[in-house]
Amino acid sequence: MNKHSNRLFVLLTAFVFVLSFLIEWLSHCRVNKPGSSNVAAGLLQTFLHALRVGLAYIVMLAVMSFNVGVLLVAVAGHTLGFFFFASRIFNKPAAVTGSDLPPMSC
Repeated sequence: MNKHSNRLFVLLTAFVFVLSFLIEWLSHCRVNKPGSSNVAAGLLQTFLHALRVGLAYIVMLAVMSFNVGVLLVAVAGHTLGFFFFASRIFNKPAAVTGSDLPPMSC
């Protein structure tokens, strides 16, 4: 591999890491304010859900390249995102329970 290919690979892995981290943030964030209208809250939830699913599919496509480095970076991004946004280390137990979006499940 030449220098250009190495730089592109580092850029790709950084991009996949950031996307994985953002997916975890979107999965555990609260953006709707109490007292906001149901229509505005519903539209915001729908947009954030579409964004989260779109990012998850992009990460899935990157992982499907069958490159172990990309897989490890995607898992690391999800892990670090969960650590910051969902673990009890940085959040009070009551804050961990809620999110504006439903959980991602298969």
